[in-house]
Amino acid sequence: MRTGRAAVVGGGIIGTAVARELLLGGTASEVTLFEKEAELSYHQTGHNSGVVHAGLYYEPGGLKATLCRRGVGLLRDLASRREVPFEECGKVVVARDAVELQRLQAIFQRAVANGVPDVRMVDGRELADIEPHAVGVAALHSPTTAITDYRAVTAALAGEFTEGGGVVRLNSLVREVVESGNGVQVELDSGLEDFDLVINCAGLQSDRLAKSSGDAREPRIVPFFGEYFLLRPERSSLVNGLIYPVPDPRYPFLGVHLTKRVDGAVMVGPNAFLAGGREAYRGLQFSPGDLADVAGFPGFWRFAAGNVPAAVREMRTVLSRRAFVGAARAYVPELAMADVVPGHRGIRAQAMNADGSLVDDFVITGSRRILHVRNAPSPGATSSLAIAEHIVRQATARLVE
Repeated sequence: MRTGRAAVVGGGIIGTAVARELLLGGTASEVTLFEKEAELSYHQTGHNSGVVHAGLYYEPGGLKATLCRRGVGLLRDLASRREVPFEECGKVVVARDAVELQRLQAIFQRAVANGVPDVRMVDGRELADIEPHAVGVAALHSPTTAITDYRAVTAALAGEFTEGGGVVRLNSLVREVVESGNGVQVELDSGLEDFDLVINCAGLQSDRLAKSSGDAREPRIVPFFGEYFLLRPERSSLVNGLIYPVPDPRYPFLGVHLTKRVDGAVMVGPNAFLAGGREAYRGLQFSPGDLADVAGFPGFWRFAAGNVPAAVREMRTVLSRRAFVGAARAYVPELAMADVVPGHRGIRAQAMNADGSLVDDFVITGSRRILHVRNAPSPGATSSLAIAEHIVRQATARLVE
C-alpha cells in the first residue's frame, strides 16, 4: 500500500535508513526526516565504534541474526556505491581458559548456523599469526568482520534520500505525535503539521516521545555511558583488527576490548556505567531531569540489585585508568599505561523493563499510523538498512489492516 506524506523522527542511522526506505521503496510519496540537532548522526550513531558485526552471537533464525546478515550485505553495497570506507579487518574472540573456551565453542556453533563466512576456531599459536600481540588458549576468528564510519554511512543514506526528493529538517524538535482520524499530527515548536504516517526513531528519547504520544510507558530508556581510550599512533601496530573477550553471562555488558577504526586509530574500551544524562557526553556533566527519571524507575533499582558484581567491575574502570588498561592487558599484555590517551564517550540507549531485565531484542510498538522503535540494540548500526526494510514492512502491513 502506498501512502501520501510520511515523517520520521530522529536522524541517526536507523531513522535516516527508514526515511530512505519509505521513499525509495515506494511506500510514501513524500517523506520528511526531522532531527532536533543541527546535524545528522549526532548522538549514538556519531559515537559508534564503527564495527560491522558479522552475526556471531545471535540466536540462529532469530530477528537479530537475520537482520544482521542481510544488513551486512546491504551496508557493503552502499559503501561500494557511495565510496564509504569499509574494511574487512577481521575479528578474534579470545578465550583465556577452559571455561571461556567452552562458551566460545557455543558461539562458534551459532556463527556457523548463522552463515557467517569463513569463521573458524584457532588455537593459541594460530591466534598469534592473526594478532601477534594477543594471547589466549584459543580464539574464534571471523575474517570478514569489518569496520566502517557510521557518520559517513548516514550521510550516504541521507544523500540518496534527498536525491530521491526527501526532505531533511534539522533543528526540528518533535514534542508529540498524535493519531487523529485518518492522519497524524506532529507537534513542533513551529506548530502542528499533518502526516499520514509517522515513525519514531528517536533513540535516546524514543520512550519519552512514545509515552507523550499515548504509547506504553515501558520499556524505558536508561542511559549508560561508555568511555574509550585511544592507542598512541606509534603503538597502533599492537592491534591488526578487532580483539574481543568471550561474553560472560554474569555481566550484562561485554567489557573492554580493542577495536581498529577505518582511520587507522585503535580504540580501547568501552566500559559501561550509569550516565549522568541521556546526552551527558562530558566528564561530570549531568541532567537532573534524566537522573530523576532513573531514580524514580523501580526497574532500574531491580536491575542494580541483581548486578552488583557488574557495577563493581565497571566502576573500577571508571575510577581508575590503570584498571581500565589492565582489563585490555589481559588480551594484549604488551599494552602499557603510557600507550593510551583519552578518547571519546558514547551514551547507550539501554531499554529496560519494569522487572529490571534488559531488553535484548528489537521492540516496535504503536498504532495503525504511528510506529515507535523502542529498542534497536547492537547490531543496530550494522543492521540499519535491513531494520529499515523490516520497519517499513510493518508500517505497510498496519496501514492495510
